[in-house]
Parts: sequence; structure tokens; C-alpha cells
Amino acid sequence: MELPFKDKVAIVTGGSFGIGRATAILFARRGAKVAVVDWIEDRETVDSITSAGGEAIFIKCDVSKDADVSSMVEQTINKFGRLDYAFNNAGIEGESAPTHEVTEENFDKVIGINLKGVWLCMKYQIPQMLKQGKGAIVNCSSIAGVIGFPGIPIYTASKHAVIGITKTAALEYATQGIRVNAVCPGVIQTPMIDRFIEKNNTTREAMASGEPIGRFGEPEEIAEAAIWLCSDASSFTTGHALVVDGGWVAR
Repeated sequence: MELPFKDKVAIVTGGSFGIGRATAILFARRGAKVAVVDWIEDRETVDSITSAGGEAIFIKCDVSKDADVSSMVEQTINKFGRLDYAFNNAGIEGESAPTHEVTEENFDKVIGINLKGVWLCMKYQIPQMLKQGKGAIVNCSSIAGVIGFPGIPIYTASKHAVIGITKTAALEYATQGIRVNAVCPGVIQTPMIDRFIEKNNTTREAMASGEPIGRFGEPEEIAEAAIWLCSDASSFTTGHALVVDGGWVAR
């Protein structure tokens, strides 16, 4: 079996669950060594990789904290000797509220993880990629990064901003061997969507019917998109926000 990422190294933030877990596992299946990063210590992702013969480590990290992110990237390089790919996926939905009722605490927490976290990760990932002369970064935005969603204004703002910082970084490093793209998932069956729906079957059915394709997406479908954006198959793609949403924003 061909292993296109053999001897390569990937960082996946938010790697303990959902899209992050699926992407970390797929990186490993394609031959990469993976640093699984999350603030929740859940070893299932690493165990899934190592039990299948892959190589992975878990690093606990709060991506909103500079020292944590700096240490996380340093630990990855110390362990594996290089860094080729990064999927900056860690994110939270925050509290649902109309714009005028959003609390400052909620604003700071969502922006801190969803936007500052992406920036901090790139801040420490890019220097290593510059040393190597090549690298690929994928930042996780959302369909809420390209259209508005009432009731989650700060999440929506943070995901729009992820696309903006992605495009800027893509231009800054385009001639230095580093590609930077974003993936924008639609409604994906993950713990985050379970929290948002709160086991309300009526809401679940309404959201599923809102998908033109007629169902929620699976984490593995976003993983495939993120992996493609990291691969040489997308070598002419940078600064792009790839929407993977079952047709939601096409309506």
C-alpha cells in the first residue's frame, strides 16, 4: 500500500475527538507520524494509531496560551525531528445568544481558542517549516466562516477571521514553500454538534433536512479534505477556503 506521508510529521490540534481524531488517524494511515494535541487528555486517538502500527504522541495544550503552543511545537520537533503538516482544528462553539446578549467572558474564550489559537499555532509552526523549505497548514474554519448564523455571533466572527488570517499567511509564505489553506465543514456528526443540539431530535431532524445532501457529514469526510489540502495533489492550492458541507451554502 502506498504511504504518501511516509517519514513525514503532522500536528493535529483538537485531536481527541471528532474531526481532529479522524484526521489524525487518517494522517497515520497515510504514513505520517502524528502529534495529537488537545486540552483534554483522551488517549483513544493515540491508541487507535499505535495499535494499527502507526506512531503518535499525545500533547496536552491549551491553544489560547502562548507558552502551551510554543511547548507543543517544540515537543513535536524534539520527538520526531521535523514538522511537515499542521491541521489547526481546535475550536469551541461557545454559548448561544443574540449579539446584544453575548457576555465578554464568552467573547474572550471563543476568540481566544478559535482565532488566537490558530494564529499561535501558525506562529510557532511556520518557523520550522521555513527551516525545512516546505510545509502545509490547514486551518479549520466552518460554513459559519462564509455565511452568517443567528445566535452564535462570536463563533461566526471567529470562523470568518480564520479564513482571513489563512489567506494572509498564504500570501506571505507563497514563495517560501509553505501553503496555507482552510477547510470549512458543514454540519458534521461530532460531539460539538451533539452539544449544540442537546439531544433534541426535532432540531437534529431540521438541521439534517437543511443539508441538501440529506444527512449530516461524517468526521472522516472532513479528514479527507484536510489531508488532500496537505498533500502534493493540491500543490497549486493556497489561500483557499474549501467548503465541505453537503451543499448547505449553495442554496
